Amino acid sequence: MPFSYEFARPALTVDIVVFALDEADLQVMLIERDLEPFAGRWALPGGFVRVEETLEEAARRELQEETGLVNIYLEQLYTFGEVERDPRERVVTVAYYALVNLQGHNVRASTDARNAAWFAVSDLPDLAFDHEQIVDAALERLRGKLRYQPVGFELLPRKFPLRQLQHLYEVVLDRELDKRNFRKKMLSMDILVELNEIEKDVAHRAAKLYRFDKAKYDRRTRGGFNFEV
Repeated sequence: MPFSYEFARPALTVDIVVFALDEADLQVMLIERDLEPFAGRWALPGGFVRVEETLEEAARRELQEETGLVNIYLEQLYTFGEVERDPRERVVTVAYYALVNLQGHNVRASTDARNAAWFAVSDLPDLAFDHEQIVDAALERLRGKLRYQPVGFELLPRKFPLRQLQHLYEVVLDRELDKRNFRKKMLSMDILVELNEIEKDVAHRAAKLYRFDKAKYDRRTRGGFNFEV
């Protein structure tokens, strides 16, 4: 039996801030809109939630459809609901942020986007809707979380030198860290596995490679371990 609602219902969307790390900067993945409103402007990947979907299912579907990204770290961020945030109609969006290692992930644009590309967070173009506000909120969340949870390893390849790990923290936190103290702190946590391998094909002196041991981290966390950088 059909049900009639007394009050008008706003539309619901998801928007996703996808972070990645390169040699120089923290990157955000954007799509160039091919449809109005804001055709030709850069925006976050996202779209309307289908009736049969959960919010996370919608976010992962939109990521795959608009960028080709699958099986990446995804976490709900915040709800943005300013009345005039979308010129089409009353739209509330639930924002997510995602972390991805650039190696092994090819980004492609969907049929409703002209292009998909990575941009440095320090040099973003003028964004559609309120997406600049959403990026700022996601960056603030990432900076906070990086200090007390090892989410940063999602941005790294499976094997990495300690130099690359420190670079990650310096770029995201936007400050220099003392090399000796940082390495001492990370190694003392006993969540990194030193591999019997070194970097290959590098111009500088090859460094030892490590990997993050998530199983050991989970066991230590259950025992009261506190990850704090």
